[in-house]
Amino acid sequence: MNQSRPYKTSWFYKLFINNRIATTLVVSLLLFLNLYIISKLGFLFRPIIDFLGIIMLPVVLAAIFYYMLNPIVDWCEKKGVKRTISIGVLFIILAGIIIFSLAVVIPSILDHVESFMTNIPSYISESQKRVNEIIQQPFFEQFRPQIEEFINNVSGKLIEASRDISKTAVSGVTGFLSTATSVLISIAILPFILFYLLKDGRRLNPYITQFLPDKARPQTSKILSEVDNTLSNYVRGQVTVSLAVAIMLSTLFTIIGLKYSVTIGIIAGILNLIPYLGSFVALVTALLVALATGPVMIVKVLICFALEQFIEAHLISPLVLGSKLKIHPVTVLIVLLTSGKLFGLWGVLLGIPVYASLKVIISYFYKWYREVSGLYSEPLMTEGQLDQVEDELDKEAEEKE
Repeated sequence: MNQSRPYKTSWFYKLFINNRIATTLVVSLLLFLNLYIISKLGFLFRPIIDFLGIIMLPVVLAAIFYYMLNPIVDWCEKKGVKRTISIGVLFIILAGIIIFSLAVVIPSILDHVESFMTNIPSYISESQKRVNEIIQQPFFEQFRPQIEEFINNVSGKLIEASRDISKTAVSGVTGFLSTATSVLISIAILPFILFYLLKDGRRLNPYITQFLPDKARPQTSKILSEVDNTLSNYVRGQVTVSLAVAIMLSTLFTIIGLKYSVTIGIIAGILNLIPYLGSFVALVTALLVALATGPVMIVKVLICFALEQFIEAHLISPLVLGSKLKIHPVTVLIVLLTSGKLFGLWGVLLGIPVYASLKVIISYFYKWYREVSGLYSEPLMTEGQLDQVEDELDKEAEEKE
């Protein structure tokens, strides 16, 4: 027997209980309240944060190597080679590369870096002389006092900073050794994590979803697969682009005869794992060395960078990255600045992949919310439809021009 419920006709029920907007606001308020309470109880999570800080380096390195090596292991398995055998062969090759790097490449890079840091004051002084010669031209006569004052201030601060860096490097040997020890211990754990990731990584998805209710397993498994694909595309693409940048800059700088050419190229490639940072650091360093050589070398360096950027933007990145990871350059800059400010170096390194993963998760929940809320009458456009709309807008712009 159905009982009458007069409260459903009341104004309170209509305005608050049966109102999707009010319900959404209440849920959001509770969510932020929980986050505020968690922030005030941060001391309870300190042991977890310390634990994550210890295992973060080997886990991140293992994940990078996993995404780079897993396609090779899968291909060998399809050819009939056992995963443990292919993993063992890859480990032997990696060990050889690491030993060669420790014996030859890294000491050479460190010598070049030490020489460059030692000669920074002389490079700055020589660069200042070159710039002073340029501003003596009649064209700069009106702005000469302001330019000279600016150059003197900048060069003085750079020289002072370089000397401070040298003093800090000498006095901080003990701290460096302790940090290096912890890094070496973390790297020693890396092969074990990487081995089990390569051997059993494909079982992580079903292992995680088995603890969830039956109804939630298919969608959760799909989300985890999409996140895994996003991370794999990003890591493989970024590492490949960084390797190409290192080879191109090292080759081009060697051709034009720039000092520290190979070292600058390798450092630019490593730093290129963080978007925009590698190219900027390499450009500043190369220009500083080129200024001490002469104006002709400056022109050569700028031409090399323009050529490298053109090849990277129009050939390498489209072929390697394609359109699988659609993140606007402005979004990349905002994410890097924000994550770097909040979490430091780890935020800069992991900001983009974490953002890409969260984008997949939030996109899924947004689609789910569109379906269950009833607030949207039109279906969400697919990527193909969005590309079609973008092409139509480009055609309209071209016609107007």
